[in-house]
Amino acid sequence: MASLATAATEKAALEAFRRDVVEASQTALVLVDFWAEWCGPCKTLGPLLDRVTAAYAPRVKLVKIDVDKNQSLAAQFQIQSIPTVYAFLGGAPVDGFQGALGETELKAFIDRLLAKAPPAPNDAAAQQEEQIAAMLEAAAQASDSGAHDQACAMLAALATELPEHEDITAAFAQALIAAGRPADADAALAAIAPDTKHPGIIKARAALALAVPIDPELDAKDARLKTTADDHALRFDVANGWLARGNQDAAADHLLTIIAADRNWNESAARDKLLQMFEAAGLSDPWSIATRARLRAILFS
Repeated sequence: MASLATAATEKAALEAFRRDVVEASQTALVLVDFWAEWCGPCKTLGPLLDRVTAAYAPRVKLVKIDVDKNQSLAAQFQIQSIPTVYAFLGGAPVDGFQGALGETELKAFIDRLLAKAPPAPNDAAAQQEEQIAAMLEAAAQASDSGAHDQACAMLAALATELPEHEDITAAFAQALIAAGRPADADAALAAIAPDTKHPGIIKARAALALAVPIDPELDAKDARLKTTADDHALRFDVANGWLARGNQDAAADHLLTIIAADRNWNESAARDKLLQMFEAAGLSDPWSIATRARLRAILFS
């Protein structure tokens, strides 16, 4: 709450009014209470204004003007009786009342004016975050249904508009990878600091590292493993092929088979690939938890 009651000069009072009322009303509803020490109804309304406006902060601010100490301002607003309250929005008075209102009437007065007020800065930021969350959810649903190109289209403009928003970049990169556009995903992720700890970016980078082209000969290679089960290089190739098709269970089965047979094969390539898959899925993902248990059972058997 601001008060102009102690303004030393008329110039100081006008400057305080400009700052605390006119400028402040650009981002909040400002109630200006014209009062005086000798006014009985003012002693009823004043504490109520203090309590109610505090409950509405920061969207509502209160400024008190002692009419005896600020006669020029009182005259400018043609104050005939007190208490008189003016409401300011956008730098100008938009409504007001005289006399002492009850709490219900005062809240109704404020609510009606807030409906016309622009969002406070914090409210605007919160609204933007809600809109972003809704867009991310819609894109995730599209991707889950296989509409990866649609998800990419939904997120492209948002990622361009808010390049510093890592949630958006992570989702956009994942959608691009799912759509078979790893180069575009790499370009999107390049804008993010390499040392970021954002879990979505970490997952997207891990998914990008796993991205390989679809292998048209995968089925034939998989069938060949029935007669060459100890060909770890072929099995590793098949694991990558299933991973490219989005079948992480089949990929993990083949990688675990290699680890069980020779955990150090090709400098632990199969284990390293599994760890990348865990990172891409998220360490708290149920699939990651279950597959890590299978890996531990092999390593510590």
